[in-house]
Amino acid sequence: MNHQPFESWLLDDLPLAPEQKRELTSHLRTCSHCTALAETGLALRTPRMVSPAPGFAQRFQARLAAQRIAERRKRFWGIVIFSLVGMGALVLLTFPLLRGLAASPAEWINVVLGYLLFIFSSVQALTEVGSVFLRVVPGFVPPFVWMVLASALAGMSLLWTVSIWRITRVPQGVQS
Repeated sequence: MNHQPFESWLLDDLPLAPEQKRELTSHLRTCSHCTALAETGLALRTPRMVSPAPGFAQRFQARLAAQRIAERRKRFWGIVIFSLVGMGALVLLTFPLLRGLAASPAEWINVVLGYLLFIFSSVQALTEVGSVFLRVVPGFVPPFVWMVLASALAGMSLLWTVSIWRITRVPQGVQS
């Protein structure tokens, strides 16, 4: 038996003309294959709602509360580690100044001025190196490489922005 137009009508799920509906109905009365196909399609298009297992809401809220606690703990330790690393870097940078503060006031002034002079001369030297670098490098690097470097920098900036956003956003969920 030829099932072709009827199978297409059943599977395509398109609106049928009145004549096509009559043909399909009469065909379904005589063809068990197309009748089974129609019943299967109807069963697939009408999903049954299944109720959740008993205690689902309580388990979900408990799991959500545990996730919130874990997230808070993770943020707390992140802040602690970030603060300790920052303070360690600050101590390393100011160690010569702190060591000099243990001496006499004249020694304090000498250490502070020496440290400020060191910072000023370091910044001045880095500025000079940077300006020489910026004058010399463009002649050696082709424009294509500059475009690749700019694209990589833009990609890293985007990645950094998304990372910061993911770290700082507050997760949304069921309020307890």
